[in-house]
Amino acid sequence: MTQYSIVTDLDRCVGCLACSVACKVVNGVPTGSFWNKTLRIGPNPKEGGSGQWPDVELYFLNVQCQHCENPECVKVCPTEASHVREDGTVQIDKSKCIGCQFCAMACPYGVRYLNEEERVVEKCTLCEQKIAQDELPPCVAQCSARARFFGDIEKGVGTFEAPWVVPVTGGDVSYEKQSKTRITLEECVQPFSESDVHHLPNAGNDPSFVYILRDRTWQGGGE
Repeated sequence: MTQYSIVTDLDRCVGCLACSVACKVVNGVPTGSFWNKTLRIGPNPKEGGSGQWPDVELYFLNVQCQHCENPECVKVCPTEASHVREDGTVQIDKSKCIGCQFCAMACPYGVRYLNEEERVVEKCTLCEQKIAQDELPPCVAQCSARARFFGDIEKGVGTFEAPWVVPVTGGDVSYEKQSKTRITLEECVQPFSESDVHHLPNAGNDPSFVYILRDRTWQGGGE
């Protein structure tokens, strides 16, 4: 079964918020609400260090709907508005949503909210409208640090893709080249071990999103 997801290399993320901004613009997310939040973790003292710079560590953590493999939000929805598509993404059928917010209360990550104007619950859709056109989600496409990659977990994280990177030595920098050509995670990121791979806390919902963090203490809970 397909399970679309995002892998984020936290060592590459610079906290520029481009992913959050792209998400809000493309999806018309209301002011004060977010489908994709970027949290600053730290600075925290390194173990055994002085507690002062440079013995500190900091990174940025992107939090959004994890498009879980066993989503609690779907289980508690009384109208089946929250559902899992064949591509593994968790979606909300607004025509069925009654705004009861049971799903928001069941979500362990607090990434759902009630749209007060429409009286329906909203969250990250992984930009299904873009995926349907074989495009990358804007949060991936607009990541200038190439920290975010999109793909199918079932095919392995190494196959996840981001927009093509212009070589330092030069090359085709045309919009056509950069918008249509992609690079895989395996080709782009530094090597990492299994211990560098993390997920947000698993409350039986099996989050699908993957985070890579090397040589720093994971503060996101879970694995």
